[in-house]
This record gives sequence, structure tokens and C-alpha cells, in this order.
Amino acid sequence: MRIIALMLPNKIVDIADDYLGVPYVWGGTTPKGFDCSGFVYYVVNQSGYSLSRSMSAQYKAGTPVSKDELQPGDLVFFQNTYTTGMSHVGIYVGNGQFIHAPSSGKNVSYADLNSNYYVNHWYGACRLG
Repeated sequence: MRIIALMLPNKIVDIADDYLGVPYVWGGTTPKGFDCSGFVYYVVNQSGYSLSRSMSAQYKAGTPVSKDELQPGDLVFFQNTYTTGMSHVGIYVGNGQFIHAPSSGKNVSYADLNSNYYVNHWYGACRLG
């Protein structure tokens, strides 16, 4: 079991990278189009881990980690982006970057966790496995 837990983060990041450029689609959970939690749901489940579609359940599925303890494959959550409370999720890939399905009219892409926008909307992070 420990070997699987150690391999999971790298597999999540590798799978997520395969979907760079896929368009944002509200409610989307397939490579035809993703919203943020649908992207995380799809990628993590493709890695062999079972994860819920609900963003709040995704947050609760892992062990909380602080921003300075982030490792590739950790899930990162943001608040008050398009609605009040937890409202956006992505996958940390390392070097202060995360991959996500940003918003309508955009595609799955990398973003800088340390940009003012994401610093100001930080909610928390969790580690699966």
C-alpha cells in the first residue's frame, strides 16, 4: 500500500498534463470539457484513486497540508472566486504551479499559486493517499 501511496502523486500530475488545452465546460467531467472539480475528479479517478465529484468532498478526502508543505499531486483549493466560500480547485504540480480548468472561455492550463489572485483567494490544500 505504501508504494501505491508514493506513486499516486506523480501519476496524478502525469495524467493531468495530458489534458492541457482541454476547454472549460461548466459541469464537465470528460476530456471533451472540464470544470475545475470535474477536472480533478476525472484525473484523480484515472490515477486509480476513488474521488467524489463534489469539491467539498474532495477537500475532505485528503489530509490537510499547509501551503509550505505542498507536494506534486496535492489538491489546492480557493475561495470567493465566482461565488462565496470554497469555489475553485486544482492540482499542485510543483515549483509554485498548479494545473486547473480555470473558467469559461479558457482551457486547462497552469497557474502560479503565488500570483496575487490565488494568494488572496487561498482556502487550503489536501494530500490524497
